[in-house]
Amino acid sequence: MAKPKYGYGWVLKFILAAILVAVGIFMVLSEDVVYIITGMTIVIFSVFRVYPLLKSLNREVLRTINLIEILIATVLGVIMIYAGFTQSVDGQLNAPWDGLYRWFLAFFFYIRGLVFFVSTSFFEEKTEVPKFIFHIIALTLGAIFAIWSDFEAKTLGWIFMFISIGGAVYLSFDGYGGYRKYREYSKSINQPKEKEKAKDTKIEKELPKHIEDEVEQPETYIS
Repeated sequence: MAKPKYGYGWVLKFILAAILVAVGIFMVLSEDVVYIITGMTIVIFSVFRVYPLLKSLNREVLRTINLIEILIATVLGVIMIYAGFTQSVDGQLNAPWDGLYRWFLAFFFYIRGLVFFVSTSFFEEKTEVPKFIFHIIALTLGAIFAIWSDFEAKTLGWIFMFISIGGAVYLSFDGYGGYRKYREYSKSINQPKEKEKAKDTKIEKELPKHIEDEVEQPETYIS
């Protein structure tokens, strides 16, 4: 089957870009939204890793370690979602949830980095350079959140806002490309008559022209 010359994915990309900007701005204003978005991110990151990760690991002990980490992260994310929906007043988290946010993040990043380096160091799990660098950053973030006593959920809200705006810009440009292809296709299907006219003109030019009758010339006889 031939690949379509156009699609309607650009509509969804424009809508998602608008939602990303709105959510990013709203997160700066409401700590509970930051809690909810962070919890959902952790849950999605954990749940969608289960099957591919456990299927690709070669040792049972590695599967067990990673499964325990995923379960802990999932529970942590669910707690954050629950706190964001139920433990806030006018967008501000109640005590002690406002102070627990940085500890949740510290624990999540630290345990992710710890499991990675245990797998690579003690169980000889091979890895790539970008993955190694990411988990160095994860351990560093875990330590930073643990000692940053003045950290607030709103601080991460600003980071989420800039990420949301960047994602919205990317989706908008990608959607623009899709919309331009759609309009080119729409233009092509609305010009059939001109194409047929050009085709008829070409056929007419290729038809043989009528040869005029030769003028009868008097015959000359030689005696």
